[in-house]
Amino acid sequence: MSLHPKPYEPTDSAGKLARGFLRNPLTPILGVFLLVIGYIALMMMPREENPQMVVSGSTVIIAMPGATASEIENVIVKPLERKLKEVKGIENIHGMAMDNVAVLNAAFYIGEAKENSNLKIYDKIMQNMDILPKGALQPMIKPLDIDVDIPVVSVAFFANNPKMDPTLLYDHVKEIQHHINGLENVAVTNIKGAKKHQFNVLVDLNRLAGYNLSLGQIVQATQSLAYNVPEIKGKTENNEIVMIGVKNAIDSIEDVGNIIVAQYGGSAIYLRDVATVSAGADIQNFKSALVTTKDNKGHFSPLKDQITLTVSKLQGTNAVIIADAVKVELEKYKEQMKAQGINYIITRNDGERADEAVNELVFHLLLSIVIIAILLTFVLGWRESLIVTFTVPAILAITLFIAYLTGQTINRITLFAFLLSLGLLVDAAIIVIENIHRHFHSPTAVDKDVDQLMIEATDEIGAPTNIATLAIILTMVPMAFVGQMMGQFMKPIPANVPVALIASLFVAYIFTPYLAVRLLKKPDHHTPDHHGEAH
Repeated sequence: MSLHPKPYEPTDSAGKLARGFLRNPLTPILGVFLLVIGYIALMMMPREENPQMVVSGSTVIIAMPGATASEIENVIVKPLERKLKEVKGIENIHGMAMDNVAVLNAAFYIGEAKENSNLKIYDKIMQNMDILPKGALQPMIKPLDIDVDIPVVSVAFFANNPKMDPTLLYDHVKEIQHHINGLENVAVTNIKGAKKHQFNVLVDLNRLAGYNLSLGQIVQATQSLAYNVPEIKGKTENNEIVMIGVKNAIDSIEDVGNIIVAQYGGSAIYLRDVATVSAGADIQNFKSALVTTKDNKGHFSPLKDQITLTVSKLQGTNAVIIADAVKVELEKYKEQMKAQGINYIITRNDGERADEAVNELVFHLLLSIVIIAILLTFVLGWRESLIVTFTVPAILAITLFIAYLTGQTINRITLFAFLLSLGLLVDAAIIVIENIHRHFHSPTAVDKDVDQLMIEATDEIGAPTNIATLAIILTMVPMAFVGQMMGQFMKPIPANVPVALIASLFVAYIFTPYLAVRLLKKPDHHTPDHHGEAH
């Protein structure tokens, strides 16, 4: 008469999960599903070199024509500084007083919501418009946007012929900028270091003195033309209206030279009478940037003047995709620029750097998994090593998918968090497989059912493994409350490591027994004789 042992009843969640999935036909489908969604998340998540920072701040500009710097400081800067200090979340305020204009920079604590911070500044300024003196113009509030202000791609354009008109180079780059600005997820583009078209008015001071004119009259006349040209009206002896009109756009040097700046002895004095007008570049712009290129032999070309086109992306978008789109767009104009004698080099590509950083860390992640597999092969055996090795990609797949759903990006810190937790991720699986291995090789296992061994071995280590994992998670929680720049930079670690550790428990309890029951073989146990020798 044989007695069947009573089935083992698990008491911990570990044993219950093992029992529920051990013979479940959906378990392999779940494993494949996890790997697929993890791969999709890895491909779809935006890639960046560094994590997103939440930096808030605003610049308030208030013009007051004719006021001195001292007056600006007393009637605008100091009163507004006191009012802005009432805004919650502002870390510091820096005010500058100059002739005719006041500039106040308000910086919020890092981590403060950008939209709310800018709205607080706007509300406070609008609420206190009554303290501004008479003559002060409408305040201009410019919010700081770190995503827009820091470009992901910079392209340097230069002419092969150093004698090429710099304004022609600007025209060609301006056309390319227009098309790049229309690319998806491109926030803003800027051209820096360009020499723009300009009519230059070189005033002859001797002639100016001869007509008894001031430089202010010349400035006033030319400035009016630059924005809109008012009609100049005067009555004749016959009470007729004479309208001296200049077209509302500057077409030629003659248009500028025909500006009437004053009347002398009953005759009109034109700008051409006291100044030389020429069409050219903005000669008052002394800023320039130079670029050199290196050929295949390592020789550097002579320095050439260049203008830079910068491209910024929208927050949370993929720098790699945007950088590639910019490169493709530039390729469309390569032949056209070659015919125009223009060349370019990409001087900054955060997308390429982000992709390289992510790929390098993914490679080291895989290398770490291989090292763990080899180590376990020597300690437990190749079958046990194979089981533990599978759990790592499954855990990372769950973590990546959850990170994708929560709007995170893949960057150096995110992958560093995975590398940091890699040794912890296999901990639960190693504990489970080691206990299964011990139960399999125990002499008391000879009469036990394999399924019951799996459930019992998994259930036995459930409680201590859960507590140990919870203790590690709690050590990560304080990192989530670190403030300022460091807190923003290290945010992916407390956001991803606890998720990975919790996922490691579920994967260890579900897939380790499932794979073990199919890959491991229970050794043959013989009852030892009275001499203690096994047959």
